[in-house]
Amino acid sequence: MSDIDYDFGDYDDSPESGDNRSEYRLTASAGVTLELESPPPDDGPQQSGRVLESRTSDVSARGIRLTTTEPLPTGALLPAWVSLDDVSEPFQLMVEVVWCRPNTERSWLVGLQILESDETSCLEWVEAVAKAMSED
Repeated sequence: MSDIDYDFGDYDDSPESGDNRSEYRLTASAGVTLELESPPPDDGPQQSGRVLESRTSDVSARGIRLTTTEPLPTGALLPAWVSLDDVSEPFQLMVEVVWCRPNTERSWLVGLQILESDETSCLEWVEAVAKAMSED
């Protein structure tokens, strides 16, 4: 059994729901690009697959909550690029869709867990979130 908290961020915004998140969250808006489908291998390195653009509603060192225009399958592992206003380059991350639920008739709330992975900016992301929290 893993010690990873797969319930992070899966909360109801109502006051009676309680807050079972394991980490402090920053209420922040950042741009997020999720790669939903990889490009075909013969399209060359400059081609991109199908992507979904979104904005975060809050972030932590281990997770992101965002609103999307389509539902995402729970358990999906997706490459993501997160752009913070005060950082010039987006953070390249690998994320897992931990939960997805309807928000409005045409939007979904999605909880993403940031996974440690080689060739990503995971360490730099953790440092940027820690810096932002210390500035509050």
